[in-house]
Amino acid sequence: MKRVDRLVAMAVLGAVAVAWATIVGLDAFRTFIFELDDIGQGQYTFARAVTYVLLTVPRRGYEMFGYAALIGGLLGLGGLAGTGELTALRAAGLSKLRICASVVLGLGVLTLGVVLLGETLGPYGERKAQALQLAAKSKDIALARGGVLWARDGGSVIGARHGRTHGGKGEVDLDGVRVFEFDADGRLVALTLADKAVHVGGEWTLHDLRRTEFGEGSATSRKEASKQWQSTLDPGVLATSIIKPQYMTLRDLGQNIAALDRSQQDASTFRDAWWARVFYPLDLLVLVFCAMPFAFGTLRSGGLSKRLFIGIVLTIGFYLAQRAIVSIGAVYGLHPAFANLIPPLLLVVLATGYFRRHA
Repeated sequence: MKRVDRLVAMAVLGAVAVAWATIVGLDAFRTFIFELDDIGQGQYTFARAVTYVLLTVPRRGYEMFGYAALIGGLLGLGGLAGTGELTALRAAGLSKLRICASVVLGLGVLTLGVVLLGETLGPYGERKAQALQLAAKSKDIALARGGVLWARDGGSVIGARHGRTHGGKGEVDLDGVRVFEFDADGRLVALTLADKAVHVGGEWTLHDLRRTEFGEGSATSRKEASKQWQSTLDPGVLATSIIKPQYMTLRDLGQNIAALDRSQQDASTFRDAWWARVFYPLDLLVLVFCAMPFAFGTLRSGGLSKRLFIGIVLTIGFYLAQRAIVSIGAVYGLHPAFANLIPPLLLVVLATGYFRRHA
């Protein structure tokens, strides 16, 4: 059994490595082509564009591993089928279930490494890449640790705990906003704390704010439900600097969820991203395990293009079904944990029916 597991694992992992490198390389190259259009903007040079793309490679590797695992698994088993080794394993008494288990066993260790990559180098590289790009393109906006935004707006300094885009182009929300206003001598004259700043229709609006003005030996403070904010902050630049929730670590997502819950704001975007990360390894391994037996009948007769087509269709189909189920669950108030658990459970039911009929 150990030899069988080693044989299947080596065939599958080799194919997965080739597929993974190809997919990540193509995705990075596509991004680099788009970045060429921004060269010359501010201090954004060719070298910085290359560095930006390289820093995002770990994050891209984490994102693309699911596609590579499924396509590589089909290619690996297809290679064994092409040499007759898969037929020999079946003739020796190994069931399709046992062979599929060998595939998942081989991918399990690699998946663990990818999960660690997604919690360490992936978010770190993405944060560094965004900070590098932002510093080169705009001298007035900086990205700090944890995705905190800092910006200079005339005589004011603005900080925001995190931001997100929504709706149409140029619509941005900033949460946990702090506006420090200074006079010409650098003295703090006013401080505004707002739960949220929203840019819609070309205007900024602060919500649930407290403004404190400092005088000579005194300070006055008042609360307002909302107030129009005269700011020259470019929402387009802010949108490119905002780190998406799916790129954050579980720890950062948890901190954002807790902060939004304390201020009674909507944390569904971050909560969905948190549960999607938790279920990432389960979804991946279940998808690979359940997809392998459905392709057994085509591995001997199908060529490379046919196996690639099967892998792409299954991966895209699962991704679309999962997104649809999670979105429907959010509409009907279903907990994200259950919504993310439904797709792999459906696959397990389908695979169980297949194994019972084709043992």
